[in-house]
Amino acid sequence: MFDYETIRVIWWLFIGVVGIAFALTEGFDFGVSTLLPFIGRNDIERRVIINTVGATWEGNQVWLILLGGAVFAIWPAVYATLFSGLYAAMLLVLFSLFFRPAGFDYRSKIEDPTWRNTWDWCLFLGGTLPPVLLGVLVGNLILGLPFHLDQDLRTFYDGTFLGLLSPFALLCGVTGLLLTTFHGALFLKWRSEGTIHHRAVLAVELLGPLLLTALLAVTLWVFFGLERPEITQMAAGDAPSNPLRKTVVAAGAGWFQHFMAYPWMWLAPVAGFAGLFAAWLLGKGESRGAAFWFSSLGIAGIALTVGFGLFPFLLISSTDPGSSLTLWDASSSHTTLLWAFWITVVFLPIVLLYTRFVYKVIWGSVTEETVLNDSHTLY
Repeated sequence: MFDYETIRVIWWLFIGVVGIAFALTEGFDFGVSTLLPFIGRNDIERRVIINTVGATWEGNQVWLILLGGAVFAIWPAVYATLFSGLYAAMLLVLFSLFFRPAGFDYRSKIEDPTWRNTWDWCLFLGGTLPPVLLGVLVGNLILGLPFHLDQDLRTFYDGTFLGLLSPFALLCGVTGLLLTTFHGALFLKWRSEGTIHHRAVLAVELLGPLLLTALLAVTLWVFFGLERPEITQMAAGDAPSNPLRKTVVAAGAGWFQHFMAYPWMWLAPVAGFAGLFAAWLLGKGESRGAAFWFSSLGIAGIALTVGFGLFPFLLISSTDPGSSLTLWDASSSHTTLLWAFWITVVFLPIVLLYTRFVYKVIWGSVTEETVLNDSHTLY
């Protein structure tokens, strides 16, 4: 039904959609956890905050599992390079995520202030470290990772963990944290009342300018301070995957020139900035749902900006540009992509439908009365 070139593009879009879904859903989970020790001043307030995401945080985390599984099946060379070269960084992300299920499930088991406060800070770490680390990862995807391929297509990572912590990557990490915390504050504002609602509004008011400033700094750095590799010769888009059958120059047209060559791509960064700015303006006022959805638009715009800017690269090699992995030479076989496509066409709508159903059933404001009236079943 689809030729090899077309199905490769379709899967690039599919994986992008899953990545955006993860950023939107797990993003506000992370943000709420980051804000927990600061907006919640006592035990009942913190229980209210936790239960705004208590019914959905596990389902939201599944998008990360789907993302990893999709990369493994569709872009195995990308999976192998990332998870072998960035083993320490990936383990750090994984271990930081361990704080979340333990914190949610064990916090309210014992009515002891020290016990509960300890788990509150564990939830804070579980909501703060992942967006920072994932932001650093995105920064390194833009900069390029130090790896090369030998003639047998074996991947060799040439860098260290500390080498990932460049100033630009750290700025991306801070921006990622600000983004999820801002998104989480808007979600918390939407699902809370009274004092917690008021504090969430104050958080939105404070975080908005910080986020927009950090995002502007990253954007200017990328567009005017970084070089982008350029493919000068490559095999046909429907040829079997072989990353070494191309020629890449390290310093091609810059990121700004890349977007100027495809003017429609500017819709993504415009949507990113406009969505977040509108979310900030609305979030300072009485708006609830509209502010959150504009924030979601902004996050989607940022993700698309990164995707459009990298295209067709999936992983850029900073030490051997010719070893860079692209959409056209790092994918699985045509048959694998087709089988995976039909499986996705069947099951992804089911996932979306039951996710929509769950949110519809549990939706509404969470208050102190809600928690006290159902104290033994809620977190």
